[in-house]
Amino acid sequence: MQLLVLPYPVIDPVAIEIGPVAIRWYGLAYMAGIVLGWLYGRRLVSRPELWGGKPPMTVAQADDFLLWITLGIVVGGRLGFVLFYEPSYFWHNPAEIPALWHGGMSFHGGLLGVVLAVYLFARIKGINPLSLGDIASAATPFGLFFGRVANFINAEVVGRVSDVPWAMVFPGAGDAPRHPSQLYEAFLEGVVLFIILRIATHRYHVLTRPGTVFGLFLVFYGLFRSLAEFVREPHAGHPLDIGILTPGIAYSIPMILIGLWLIWRARRQPDMATP
Repeated sequence: MQLLVLPYPVIDPVAIEIGPVAIRWYGLAYMAGIVLGWLYGRRLVSRPELWGGKPPMTVAQADDFLLWITLGIVVGGRLGFVLFYEPSYFWHNPAEIPALWHGGMSFHGGLLGVVLAVYLFARIKGINPLSLGDIASAATPFGLFFGRVANFINAEVVGRVSDVPWAMVFPGAGDAPRHPSQLYEAFLEGVVLFIILRIATHRYHVLTRPGTVFGLFLVFYGLFRSLAEFVREPHAGHPLDIGILTPGIAYSIPMILIGLWLIWRARRQPDMATP
């Protein structure tokens, strides 16, 4: 018997409404994550001691990269959701594809969009793409944290039915209490992942080995996302929802393997700080 259920703190998805203009928490969350990530990236490239010498890019280039990474996140995230999770629906309702205000973003799609933005920007500007990937990876937990909090506010991507004392009844998800899995992910993918990468960059100075931070990000995000899938409601009807396997786990396995390869590769390369 469920003895205690925390009340879900119903929050209006619209943060500010002025006449016909509505600004939603979802959009503000993405904006906060991108801006804070950009500021953190600027901070990293302004500290030569973290790179064992001259950083791979200038602060001005970091400013220019802001537009590229924003497009990568938004376009990649939306197309990823369309292709990875709801292709049949959007095939029959193509006008809904640009309707970001209705929700529906995929982290794995956003990741592919960012990787493409990193590669193209690095080629154009003559920057080591792995070093640029390290900077983007170190800054990404900001967006992950705020994005998951926005999921919680919107009562979307809810957790599985549970009898834990902190379970909540989410609007639109039936009467059964569920794990607040969005908050678990905000903590793991935002707070814990940031701390891991921060220790790696500032204590172990791994930015001197390009690709290490990117690899660590892929490994730990993949692990944290896979763990969260065990308490997160599976995507109904998805072909990869088989037994304990879920789409989130299936898409995270290649991330973990690529991340391990990047870390292994980086350790075999000469340290940039070595004279």
